[in-house]
Amino acid sequence: MTSSATTPADSPYSTAEIRRYVRTVAAIAAFSGLLFGYDTGVMSGALLFISPEFGMTASQEGFVTSMLLVGAAVGALVGSTVADKIGRRTTLIIGGIIFIFGSIWCALSGSVEMLATARTVLGVAVGAVSIVAPMYISEMVPARVRGKMVSLNTLMIVVGQLMAYLVNSVLAPSGNWHLMLGLAAVPGVILAVGMYFLPDTPVWLARNGRIDEARSTAQRAGMDLGELTAITEKDSADRAAQQGQWKTLRENRWMRVAVIVAALLGVTQQITGVNAVVYFAPTMMNQVGLSTENSVYTSIVIGLVSVIACWVGLQLVDRIGRKKLLSIGLAGNIVFLFALAPVYGMAHGNTGLALLSLVLMAGFIASQQSAVSPTTWLLISEIVPTRIRGLGMGLAGLALWVANWAVAQFFLPLVEALGATSTFVMFGVLGLVALGFVRAMVPETMGRSLEEVSHELEQKYSK
Repeated sequence: MTSSATTPADSPYSTAEIRRYVRTVAAIAAFSGLLFGYDTGVMSGALLFISPEFGMTASQEGFVTSMLLVGAAVGALVGSTVADKIGRRTTLIIGGIIFIFGSIWCALSGSVEMLATARTVLGVAVGAVSIVAPMYISEMVPARVRGKMVSLNTLMIVVGQLMAYLVNSVLAPSGNWHLMLGLAAVPGVILAVGMYFLPDTPVWLARNGRIDEARSTAQRAGMDLGELTAITEKDSADRAAQQGQWKTLRENRWMRVAVIVAALLGVTQQITGVNAVVYFAPTMMNQVGLSTENSVYTSIVIGLVSVIACWVGLQLVDRIGRKKLLSIGLAGNIVFLFALAPVYGMAHGNTGLALLSLVLMAGFIASQQSAVSPTTWLLISEIVPTRIRGLGMGLAGLALWVANWAVAQFFLPLVEALGATSTFVMFGVLGLVALGFVRAMVPETMGRSLEEVSHELEQKYSK
């Protein structure tokens, strides 16, 4: 929190106490992001040891990796509905328990099919908490620090990936993939136990008639009664407006266009193949001649670049403009992909070219995480009209997860069938298509209210 935070006049808590509490709440809830990152990143190194033990083909490697994303798509679709019924806190506790169970199941798996099933179950928790954790944080902290605290969840995702890479590197000499996968249970325990000691959000408590608890929780988090009233009134208005969302969507052409743009933004985040690098960088480096152990270490470079770039992106997104930053990021992705294609294609057995390939992958990740990733979800949340927010966000999230799944499932088979050079060129061409889409269809939203953004879309696409 910033020094500008103030204590409401009717609060029994000091400013320092409120700050500590808000930071604690956000940090515990953001452990879901760390779990998300760990479980998506850990397979990059673990596959190098799982694949020979199970005799896996490239298609099976993609299958085991991508099934997490199938579960995540389901979890993302149902997460907000479950959180509305049983509470954000309880949903996150259940998510933590599923993380614990799923991680242990993955570690004990004895076949490709069992591992894929365990990863699917784990994915349901990944998808659900990816929606519910930012919801919990946004409803539990004062408006003056909401953006910063919610962004903590995004940063924790790449921190979780870096942690997975570090764990993989430490365990690489022993090849103990069981422990690599099983250690995800530890932050799962922290999430479940930590959330047990936290309350549900004032919005959910007030919605369910628990007004005294809502007021007490709001005071503890530094919200005054007026802010709580405004939040709950907006929540009630939004819920009323969102009734019959499919009907509203069918009757308004501009809303359909807005949802399509939001869904395509979700695809844009994935279409240049970022998760091919996140999931398979060690496998790719191993294929061009680096030892298995050294290939695992290369993922640390990717993880460090991701964390630093994500932090930089969070500083830029409110200064440069969403559309402009996204365009810059896509242009950077395209340049690095077209440079990587021939270099990686010639790198087999050449240590110098292999290391240059790693540098180009790191440059690609820096461009993605500093510009593309932080802008796409933000733009989606700003473009989807309030009256169909639940439905629109769900459809956009589904599009993102499906695109993520397609990259994870088909990248290695494509490399096997077409060669790495052609595959990276294909990603670069898709990046050009995505850049054209952003320039033509995506509005600039920085410094504009949600109503102004919706009014522009309505004026442009009503007919």
